[in-house]
This record gives sequence, C-alpha cells and structure tokens, in this order.
Amino acid sequence: MIYRRIRDLREDSDLTQKKMGEILSCSQRVYSNYERGELDIPTEILIKLADFHKVSVDYLLERTDKKEVNR
Repeated sequence: MIYRRIRDLREDSDLTQKKMGEILSCSQRVYSNYERGELDIPTEILIKLADFHKVSVDYLLERTDKKEVNR
C-alpha cells in the first residue's frame, strides 16, 4: 500500500514523523494520519514526497516497483 511505502521511505532515511511533517509543512499528527491511511494524501504532498525521496509518484502509488524518476 502507498502508506507502507511512504513509511518505509521515511524510515530508510532515518527520519521521524515530526521531521517529515516539517519538511512537508504539516504537523506530525497529519503526517502520521497519512502513513496510517486515515487521511488521503493530497496531490501536492505526493509530489513533495516523491521529490524529497527521489522516487516517482507512480512508485508511491504502487503503479510501478521502479523507484527511478523518468526525466
């Protein structure tokens, strides 16, 4: 699921939910809700997450298993 992917990417980067919230300009609570699937992730946040982790939005959405961004 998308929520597992964003959590795994965050943990792979050794970041806390609080730090990701700061990076994304949202609270730790909101970010936590994204990871648990309790809130839909807005498109602008998906793009920020993809850019930050250097992966494609398609990877986050599980439309592909390739992390690389096609440019």
